[in-house]
Amino acid sequence: MALRLGDVAPDFTAETTEGTIHFHEWLGDSWGVLFSHPADFTPVCTTELGTVARYKPEFEKRNVKVIALSVDPLGSHNEWVKDINETQKTNVNYPMIADEDQHVAKLYDMIHPNASDTLTVRSVFIIGADKKIKLILTYPASTGRNFDEILRVIDSLQLTANYSVATPANWQHGQDVVISPSIKDEDIPAKFPKGHQKVKPYLRTTPQPNLD
Repeated sequence: MALRLGDVAPDFTAETTEGTIHFHEWLGDSWGVLFSHPADFTPVCTTELGTVARYKPEFEKRNVKVIALSVDPLGSHNEWVKDINETQKTNVNYPMIADEDQHVAKLYDMIHPNASDTLTVRSVFIIGADKKIKLILTYPASTGRNFDEILRVIDSLQLTANYSVATPANWQHGQDVVISPSIKDEDIPAKFPKGHQKVKPYLRTTPQPNLD
């Protein structure tokens, strides 16, 4: 059965480019991004892994650990990292899972027979500190991921986990947010002291509450 939002992310033990990890233990109290690749030494994946290496400080600011997966063996990963570092002018600074037996790929339903019987699609799983899956994205092998969007989603997920708000279309960090319909009008001033705007009875906005 395919994983769904709110499910506990399956735990696993795997060999990676940074040694053996036990996934839940490795995550600790951090959030996580697990993202898969169709194969080593492929062009789009090379650009993606380089991008994530450059963005790692942004993930760390958000208490997020990143980990990649491909169904190729560890030796292949280690050789590919050299190419990524060279061509993307960076240093891969996070683990890559060597999922040669497809154990993790199958746990996370990353292999789609209509696309390929053996290769993973470009899956993204954002996992909260509670080990539950907060977001699932699936891209075809031909389309590289937008990691700015993944960071934007993490900002929204972490904000809405702590405040009774939602983020509107195209929201960016620092912009106004939507007050949850479950909050009564008379309770808004105490919960959102920065003020609010009532556009419609069901559409009320307020400045992002976790900013000074």
